[in-house]
Amino acid sequence: MSRVGKAPIPIPKGVQVKVTGRTVEVKGPKGALSRDVHPDMAVAVEDSTLLVRRPTELQHHRALHGLSRALLANMVRGVTEGFKVDLEIHGVGYRAAKQGTALTLQVGYSHPVEVAPPAGITFDLPQPTRITVTGIDKELVGQVAARIRAIRKPDPYKGKGIRYAGERIKLKPGKAGRTVGGKA
Repeated sequence: MSRVGKAPIPIPKGVQVKVTGRTVEVKGPKGALSRDVHPDMAVAVEDSTLLVRRPTELQHHRALHGLSRALLANMVRGVTEGFKVDLEIHGVGYRAAKQGTALTLQVGYSHPVEVAPPAGITFDLPQPTRITVTGIDKELVGQVAARIRAIRKPDPYKGKGIRYAGERIKLKPGKAGRTVGGKA
């Protein structure tokens, strides 16, 4: 069996899980999430755990087993703790500002770029060069962070741009000078 798929998902106190056919609804202190599971996977609530079972040992069922379990575990974690992704802005004059709930980025274009948060996502700016994307849906938080990063990807020569916190950019050397002994 899949090591990921066979692990039960503990349901913390204050979290309600409701399974209706293919739909799994999870409600907790931070909000509610809902997801349709693949029709081949069987989801059941036993005691205070959530279990995912697969019908056969076929490769695609094994893959779906681990995936379904991971998605449901992320839902439970999201409604209890939430998720966040930190971004850093590098570059002279590059900065972010918050106008209401929207994010305004000045990252080297002739105009500021505005990013409106989708429902369930909030932006925090501890510093003008740091952005924190928070929410309860892991998939949505990661997608919004990726879209913000895509506005100005890190430059491979100078490293300027928006990157994930802790992301290391391998810089290219750029133009090399004349070699010794080369033609003048």
